[in-house]
Amino acid sequence: MADTSITSALGAGSGVDIKALVASLVDAQFANKTKQLTAKSDALTKQISGVSTLKSGITGFSSALAALAKGGTLATAPTSSNSNILKVSGMSGAKLAGLSASIEVRQLASAQVATSPAVASPITAVGQGSFTLTFGKATVVDGAMTDFPAGAGTPITIPITAGNSGLSGIARSINAANAGVTATVLTDANGSRLSIKSATGEAKAFTLTATEDPAAPGLSSLNVGPGATGTTIGSVAKDAIVAVDGVALQRPTNSITDLIPGVKLDLLSAAVGTTVTLGTSAPTAALSQAVNDFVETFNQLGSVLKEQTDPATGALKSDSATSTLARSMRQLTLTPLLTGAPAGVPTTLAEIGVQTNRDGTLSVNAARLTEALTKWPDTVEAMFADGKGASGNGLSAALTTISNTAIDTKVGLGASTTRYTKAQADLADDQSDLTDAEAVMTKRLTQQYGAMDARVAAYKSTLTFLQQQVAAWNSSK
Repeated sequence: MADTSITSALGAGSGVDIKALVASLVDAQFANKTKQLTAKSDALTKQISGVSTLKSGITGFSSALAALAKGGTLATAPTSSNSNILKVSGMSGAKLAGLSASIEVRQLASAQVATSPAVASPITAVGQGSFTLTFGKATVVDGAMTDFPAGAGTPITIPITAGNSGLSGIARSINAANAGVTATVLTDANGSRLSIKSATGEAKAFTLTATEDPAAPGLSSLNVGPGATGTTIGSVAKDAIVAVDGVALQRPTNSITDLIPGVKLDLLSAAVGTTVTLGTSAPTAALSQAVNDFVETFNQLGSVLKEQTDPATGALKSDSATSTLARSMRQLTLTPLLTGAPAGVPTTLAEIGVQTNRDGTLSVNAARLTEALTKWPDTVEAMFADGKGASGNGLSAALTTISNTAIDTKVGLGASTTRYTKAQADLADDQSDLTDAEAVMTKRLTQQYGAMDARVAAYKSTLTFLQQQVAAWNSSK
């Protein structure tokens, strides 16, 4: 309140609004500097925002194209003449052009499943001790194992304690051993049964042999193997049998990746005597769509680049990293995407119909693209492959190189961000110094004009006294 009273009193002697006068003088003194700092601050804000937008745009473009290339939709896909028997899919990076094979699924791979007799409750104690789990190959007749040559693996011991002596506890102990079988308890109106299942393949057959605690016998009722009378083998461990072009081969699972190069086979049902033909389907429509989507996304990013580098209004018109990015993007349609291609085979986007317009945007020459997809479908596919399936690095790798260079923290947009951020911090210091200088000048002028105002008030007081004296002298005559 004291400061307010003093400020309010300024000008009382001279009649001049000293507070307004000082403010006007200070504003006039620092107007140009303030304007410069404000303009620089606005420019830096736009530059940082522009760099962020470009970084997001180029990395998003690159990532989306890489995901599309690796997704498999742009690659030649294997086909099955009977997908109810055999389902096929291409593996990443595989070259499937010219694929032709005949497959006969003679037997599906299966797992051994052994089930115990029913008991009244899954928590009623069966017995204590331990089980020995052994893998090998089994002969099963009418649900009973008659022969079992053990495999080379070491048998696994599974302890069964008092706290896990019921079917539920035994199942938990078996699963906790993580030994290659899975145990579950099946319950219905007739009671609860222990069911133990192996992985598929004839070498995954197993025996389960109890070593009983004499004080708590009973585990042997769950034995699995030759001579076991309590459990039943409901499913026998078998290999899949597949005839490839007439040659019978065995595999332990129904998902097979090592029979046809680059192709995953999923066996769905056995059909002895039925031949399934494998072929290929070219991704013509998907590639055509990919080219058009690429052009559309390119033009969107190009619009942002054009705005940011506009010679008159562009926030990044003098940014070297942005200029490099713009130049690299312009050259992308002429960048060779394949290596070692025969003469006359297209290797660039421009050669398959992606043309550059006068304004720098891209467009698709539909007729030329259709011609390329008809004459050189494998070549166009290789351009959009993830690098593994292409004879060169492909478009995705080319765009990734541009993206990585663009966001580099030493020479790319990352470096620009660092530079602009530092400049913004320095500007904040300059603005702080300016504020301090304004405060100093305001205080000094306020003091000077306050002193002047006091003198004027004194002069007025003296003048008033003299006027009163003269008036008194005149009245006494």
